Amino acid sequence: MTEKLVEVKDLEISFGEGSKKFVAVKNANFFINRGETFSLVGESGSGKTTIGRAIIGLNETSAGDIFYEGKRINGKKSREEAAEVIRKIQMIFQDPAASLNERATIDYIISEGLHNFNLFKDEEERQAKVKEIITEVGLLAEHLTRYPHEFSGGQRQRIGIARALVMRPDFVIADEPISALDVSVRAQVLNLLKKFQRELGLTYLFIAHDLSVVRFISDRIAVIYKGVIVEVAETEELFNNPIHPYTQSLLSAVPIPDPILERKKVLKVYDPDQHDYTTDKPEMVEIRPGHFVWGNQAEIAKYRKEF
Repeated sequence: MTEKLVEVKDLEISFGEGSKKFVAVKNANFFINRGETFSLVGESGSGKTTIGRAIIGLNETSAGDIFYEGKRINGKKSREEAAEVIRKIQMIFQDPAASLNERATIDYIISEGLHNFNLFKDEEERQAKVKEIITEVGLLAEHLTRYPHEFSGGQRQRIGIARALVMRPDFVIADEPISALDVSVRAQVLNLLKKFQRELGLTYLFIAHDLSVVRFISDRIAVIYKGVIVEVAETEELFNNPIHPYTQSLLSAVPIPDPILERKKVLKVYDPDQHDYTTDKPEMVEIRPGHFVWGNQAEIAKYRKEF
């Protein structure tokens, strides 16, 4: 039996109040099983990062629930509960340059979490933990005395990964961890994340806009459009049988390595006006086993017929 580690139910995240209120995420529903990589895919501004930041507690939620190991973690928490969530859930941020303190050494950056949660007995154990993790991410122990500006983008992202994983979390939110990197470095960072998942039994929420990258690393994928999750399915099922028109348009934009096939490819353009939700309201429905799609009754009936 697979165990649900994270579950998001009817989540809404909004910013501002009154006439200035902007709803960034609405009706988000998904769960993440322990030990899997669950990817959240969508274009820029669709609410992917907003959901990731809400899970770790950086964004407040305006409605709905986030459960971690069966306990609700959004809303009011005691200091002990908040500390437990921070220790068990870590985040790798999108921009490795902005998320590292330029005035701190790499040793200090990686050790900060260890200090905050007293995760070492003495200085010797702290140094051993930091040296071990910096070596595991492919850097050297002598790099610990340096500062972030002395490293390349790929190396900085490795430092960000080391900072998250030195805490030995159960769940890691990777927010577009490779989008700022060169193509050659991307594969190294992805392989590194896969390696840690195997060795430490990690669970990942992988946030991305590039479906080809997501196919390599994910067990299941959720597609999000303007704050609404429109489709959730296992990776190969989603790529072979995309149901929602937006998912179909995203997949049609993935480049094909063969130039002849690429020229013949027909791009599908998504038109949000094709949905009429004025009276027949949409909901998340399981069309095939483990394959969920957002639609109203008329659309669901049509999808069931077609697929």
